[in-house]
Amino acid sequence: QVQLVESGGGLVQAGGSLRLSCAASGRTFSSYTMAWFRQAPGKEREFVAGILPSGASTGYLDSVKGRFTISRDGAKNTVYLQMNSLKPEDTAVYYCAATYGRTWSLSRFDYWGQGTQVTVSS
Repeated sequence: QVQLVESGGGLVQAGGSLRLSCAASGRTFSSYTMAWFRQAPGKEREFVAGILPSGASTGYLDSVKGRFTISRDGAKNTVYLQMNSLKPEDTAVYYCAATYGRTWSLSRFDYWGQGTQVTVSS
């Protein structure tokens, strides 16, 4: 019922910034909890940031708090992840995901984007 298309990944030096975008198809975007997950080579996929349908509540992985900001634009059916002060350990494939649940748990997310590579060089 929903397709997620990610963009904005790339190569950046440590301390730099990137803004990821996730464009959602479908007319029920405003009802979904949206989140970003990431997966580095050899590591399990982890929650990075999430935002509830209203946009009033957000959650973040502790290691990105104060550096990353998730937001959503209902008019554009798009979710963003602004990433500042990037560190080499942020290097991973970043995935956009959606669920009707009010949760950040990976297993609850029903729809996933294709992933976009973020590489932070030192």
